[in-house]
Amino acid sequence: MRVVRRLGGLVLGATAVVSMSGQAAAAPDPAEVDLPEGMTASYLVLDRTTGASWGMEEHKQYRSASVVKLFIALDYLETRGPDHVVPPEDLALLEPMLRSSDDDAASTLWVRDGWEQIVVRTVARLGLTDTEPPAQRGKWGYTAISAADVVRTYQYILTEAHPKYRDFIMGNLRQATRCATDTFDQSFGIPSALPRPWAVKQGWSGFGAAPTPGEECVEPSRTAPVTREMRAAAAAIDRENKRQAAKAEPDIDLTSRAMHTTGTGRCDEKIVVVLTLEPTTLSWQDSADRITDLTEAVYKADSDAV
Repeated sequence: MRVVRRLGGLVLGATAVVSMSGQAAAAPDPAEVDLPEGMTASYLVLDRTTGASWGMEEHKQYRSASVVKLFIALDYLETRGPDHVVPPEDLALLEPMLRSSDDDAASTLWVRDGWEQIVVRTVARLGLTDTEPPAQRGKWGYTAISAADVVRTYQYILTEAHPKYRDFIMGNLRQATRCATDTFDQSFGIPSALPRPWAVKQGWSGFGAAPTPGEECVEPSRTAPVTREMRAAAAAIDRENKRQAAKAEPDIDLTSRAMHTTGTGRCDEKIVVVLTLEPTTLSWQDSADRITDLTEAVYKADSDAV
């Protein structure tokens, strides 16, 4: 028997798949997902308790937007080693970058730690198969990622990385603020669809530098203080973007509006990654509502399957 569950205009059919452990598990048939009009989406969910996983187009590449900040933080910790004590000036970069998606903090660490080499090292360390650094190395948000590789990144952080790295990264993601540093509301997807306690790293691109006037998120968020190093990093990135403007990026959509939600739910029981592209005519709130509905549907799919 097949149960079809409807949520927010999404149709999700349930069927049997094979878990990552090789055992049969109830989960949705990706072919049965009916996406909202105009949305391109990929997702992958891993139940860390049962080993079951289910996904759709999980190896399709998307521009990372701020999801690459996971790589920046992990690489910072890995390259310095577990005995490194993060100094206050670096905490002032890492914490707002992970919690409030601070772009200036990310740019500072990106330049300091080797630009695209951060991605190169992460790919080699974790064995990622779909992730590529940006051709224009100043555009860290153009790093190519896939749902499968982001799930692998969370697996590594949770089970293979040094416990200090795990606790630092996941601890900050559990303290994600509703408002990002740039005043966008980053409560879409996992924070609105999954039960607490969750941990989340969001990403978005193509919506402009700031929300539409009157739609700003006003809850205070922690912002990295502007330093001389931050100004120097911004200038270096601007120079590189101008110098490498003619370089072609990986074969990913850089035009549509990107909105991604990644992280874990219910005490890290499940890893959930949902990557989406939306038409440029769709508003921030409409995009947020659509990815939240999709995230809720795919997260709950196994419990609705028979």
